[in-house]
Amino acid sequence: MKISSHIALLIALCGSLSGCASVTPVSKPAASESTASDKDAPAAAEESAAPVIADPLPAVALTDEILFKIVSAEIAFQRGDWSSAYATMISVAQQTKDPRLAKRALEMALISKQSSQAYLASRLWREYAPHSDEAAQYYLGFMIINNNFSEINTIVSQRLALATPKERGIIMLQTQRMLMRSSDQTGAFALLQEMYGPYKDYVEAHLALAQAAHARKNSTRALSEAQVALTLKPDSQLAALTLAQVSPSAEQASEALADFLKKNPAAREVRQAYANMLIEQKQFAQARHQFELLLTETPRDPGTLYTLGILSLQMNELDTGEKYLKAFLDAEETSASDVRDPTSALMYLSQIADDRKDGQTALDWLGKIPSFDGKNTAYFNVQMRRAQLYAKYEGTETAINFLHEMHVNPTEHIQVIQMEAELLREANRHTDAFSVLQAGITTHPDNTELLYDYAMIAEKLDKLTEMETALRTVIKLTPENQHAYNALGYSWADRNIRLPEARDLIKKALELSPNDPFILDSMGWLEFRVNNTNEAINYLQRAYDIRPDVEIAAHLGEVWWVIGEQEKAKKIWHDAMKKEADNELLKSTMMRFNVSD
Repeated sequence: MKISSHIALLIALCGSLSGCASVTPVSKPAASESTASDKDAPAAAEESAAPVIADPLPAVALTDEILFKIVSAEIAFQRGDWSSAYATMISVAQQTKDPRLAKRALEMALISKQSSQAYLASRLWREYAPHSDEAAQYYLGFMIINNNFSEINTIVSQRLALATPKERGIIMLQTQRMLMRSSDQTGAFALLQEMYGPYKDYVEAHLALAQAAHARKNSTRALSEAQVALTLKPDSQLAALTLAQVSPSAEQASEALADFLKKNPAAREVRQAYANMLIEQKQFAQARHQFELLLTETPRDPGTLYTLGILSLQMNELDTGEKYLKAFLDAEETSASDVRDPTSALMYLSQIADDRKDGQTALDWLGKIPSFDGKNTAYFNVQMRRAQLYAKYEGTETAINFLHEMHVNPTEHIQVIQMEAELLREANRHTDAFSVLQAGITTHPDNTELLYDYAMIAEKLDKLTEMETALRTVIKLTPENQHAYNALGYSWADRNIRLPEARDLIKKALELSPNDPFILDSMGWLEFRVNNTNEAINYLQRAYDIRPDVEIAAHLGEVWWVIGEQEKAKKIWHDAMKKEADNELLKSTMMRFNVSD
């Protein structure tokens, strides 16, 4: 392991050790379950922890010599001379046996990413302050890095023995989490079994072993330990969640949580987990029912309201989804949270209005989305969506004027150009779209996205020279751009010209992206142009199987028709008509063969 990796791991470990190395009482033991042994413990032990023992400082006078060395070390460290600073500080710590100086030496080593020196300082600190929680944290961190299970056993076993019952459960769970970072998981698991052997009546001991076994992919042991934990404490939500986590299948996990909820209907955390699991299994109606039960307990919980709204939309119940999303916005408005972002809910409400063909309401919802002074990363996309709605309900010119009034950065400006061209294309104003993109590539001559869009509109207008120039520029700037090769090759194949060159271009595109359905379609169409109908069918059928696109269907149907399989052709075309009846290529293809809708 590299030195920097040692230090990063040590810092992470010390974050997880914050309760494990301590025998002092924990003010909020909510992370731990009550154990079966609690009722058997003396009342005094239940209510009080072992007293905090303060480590005495050494009776050493602060002489001029010691002060000079400490100040010199600090100055050297500030100047970047960590080695000299550390050597001086650790020397004074050993001379005085002062834990504060050992701690400072450790800090210097950690900041300088020197793991060996940090380990030496942590060992001294723990020696000089054997009751310090913080010293123990860092020392244990190094023991884990070095897989020194014997030392870990000594330290943790001592703390387990001295801890109160409630505190003991916390230590068990935290110890398991820290040992998860050991590089020797077999040894770590064996250590856990040994340390927790005397505490078989503790729920946390079995939960920790279940988690450790699950991490080692020992599902049988994990399941067994989780079941023991739930038997010891049948109302433990943590045990129920662990049992679900280690269950071998999603169905068994769901069943475990459902059974627990029948006996413990007020278990909110388990119900939340069960509902989320149902969502993952796409059982949206059942999931919504669970969230509705959660809502009865906390009727204005924003998270629950939002989830109910999205689930309702997923079930295509627009009115119900709208109701919950509006309730979410109302709850968020009065929430005590300082972080409120209604963006996604407002966008969904806008989409609901658009689905109802209520353009003004759709625009009004988007207009409520705040920019948060430019800190809303989705705000630009919201504005682009507004432009689309303006075009749909108030006309293309209104949308374009809106785009021109937007204040955008250079990257966003390119997207605005693309959006303007797209809106003009949708309005069949191809010449205007061409002019917009032509101006765009004049301003941004090396932007491959604009060049590609420019080439496509040039092809639409039969400006083949401009199209070819733009696509070859894209290929030069991005030699791995399969779409540019394909677009140029297909344009020749579709016009039945320059076919050898078209083959080379499409072949290159296929090398770059062998399973792209549109490139397969291009190669199939090219084979059809050169009368290789069997090869054409192979390529086009592969493309259609990957993606039953309408234009691929038009090509595939035409080849089937030409080789005498008219019924197959008709079926493919009619299926495509159900998806996109207004597609120009599909309609013109069917018209050429006198096939009606």
